[in-house]
Amino acid sequence: MYARRTALVAFSFLLLLAPLFGAERPVLVCFGDSITAGHGISPEEAYPAELQKKLDQAGYSYRVVSRGTSGATTKDAVAALPFILKLKPAVVIVEFGGNDGLRGLPVEQTRANLDRIVAALEAAHIKTLVAGITLPPDYGPEYVRSFEQIFPDVARAHHAELLPMLYKSLVGVPGTIQRDGIHPTAKGSAMIADTLMPALKPLLKK
Repeated sequence: MYARRTALVAFSFLLLLAPLFGAERPVLVCFGDSITAGHGISPEEAYPAELQKKLDQAGYSYRVVSRGTSGATTKDAVAALPFILKLKPAVVIVEFGGNDGLRGLPVEQTRANLDRIVAALEAAHIKTLVAGITLPPDYGPEYVRSFEQIFPDVARAHHAELLPMLYKSLVGVPGTIQRDGIHPTAKGSAMIADTLMPALKPLLKK
């Protein structure tokens, strides 16, 4: 009788400790280019690391996995998609397109690639947030307008959440963009994580 009672107590104690010893948390993948990778700053300062802190503070038990590749285009993202699916994520933030735009690639090509990515995530029942971005005005108003429209169109087609402009909180704020005029600083990355949180909330569970 004593042995049985001891075993029950031990089992209950292990159940309480399970979250501390690697009980699997749902995975949230940040899938993107150099903005996600943290170009010019340390990985600990990039927005995925900041997002992990904010999720933990808010009581969301997700494990953030950064899959950012500097210089990656939407074509590269399509090629990398099988590796993302193998992670079996609960949520994916899709942050691609900037390099396509900066290279002046055809808008329809970028749209088709991004559509393929988000469609595959939808088919796998993975909750998705599409993060949009813009281009410098010297690319011309027609190209910039067509480029910006890609993100809401793809998100709407596949029932994904949308953050129309990833940099919206950085505009005009000193110290948020590096000298290259493109990549966020550590301060900017923290602000991006702040911007992402409200957009992510509909996809998250506590």
